Amino acid sequence: MAVTDAAGLKAEQEWTLKPEKRRFRAIRSYWDLYLIMLPGILYFVVYKYFPMWGVVIAFQNYSVFSGIWESEWVGWLHFKNMFLADDFYTIFRNTLLISIYKLIWGFPGPIILAIMLNEIRHMFFKRSIQTLVYLPHFLSWIILGGIMVNVLSPSSGIVNKLIEMLGFEPIFFLTNEDWFRSIVVASDIWKEVGWGAIIYLAAIAGIDPQLYEAAIVDGAGKWKQILHITLPSMMGVIVILFLLRLGHVLDVGFEQIFVLYNSMVYEVGDVIETYVYRVGIQQAKFSFTTAVGLFKAVIGLILVILANKGAKKLGQEGIW
Repeated sequence: MAVTDAAGLKAEQEWTLKPEKRRFRAIRSYWDLYLIMLPGILYFVVYKYFPMWGVVIAFQNYSVFSGIWESEWVGWLHFKNMFLADDFYTIFRNTLLISIYKLIWGFPGPIILAIMLNEIRHMFFKRSIQTLVYLPHFLSWIILGGIMVNVLSPSSGIVNKLIEMLGFEPIFFLTNEDWFRSIVVASDIWKEVGWGAIIYLAAIAGIDPQLYEAAIVDGAGKWKQILHITLPSMMGVIVILFLLRLGHVLDVGFEQIFVLYNSMVYEVGDVIETYVYRVGIQQAKFSFTTAVGLFKAVIGLILVILANKGAKKLGQEGIW
């Protein structure tokens, strides 16, 4: 009883302190956890937040020699030029279509893979499959792009060899506008599906086994267990990752497109990232391409805010 009274008295004393002192005591009590967080916080501050100062050049005629402070301010001129550019809408359409295809086909992939892996009971086989599907994530697009080029080669690629064995003409996949987007989406899924499944496997591991035991007693098979226990229990994680994915809906992936595309497929494969590289870096139009990048970021922010509100109305926690 005395211990309980002492704990209550201590808690009461804590609340009588000023908010600043309470925060300081909380930080001091969990200093080791804050220390672990420090590298991640510094990474975002140095590489994400501090460079945001550079977006001001979207409203200037930026000159490398004059610098940010001396460059001429032009207001919304570059945004007007962006919307009036002949090729902007083609690039925006390509970016949006590829992003939507990746979202439709790529987002469910890790969920399905995690559920399938969770049903494997032979541990050696399960770990072997996990290793194989995780491996592409750790390879750069330079390596994977070279693999794709060799595999899809019209003269020596294994895919076209099989097509020829079936009696058909070889297909120039990477120079064919009808195939290019499909290859981009499929290769992205191949690279990231295993890595994306890790979070979902962790969510599945946190489900109470008694729920499955009760479902088995009630006569529920595997499909019903997945539909009525596994997926609903994962829904919070699925919604959060979906919201985070929407924030990058216009981030197609510069390295992947840059490695795979060529002048033959610019009409369907040129996206905002490659456009910014080609116009901003090669043609030194820094202010114009910064305006394009800022436009892309604002679209992502608006989508996240709207989707977060929608998720909360549907009873989910959302991001904030």
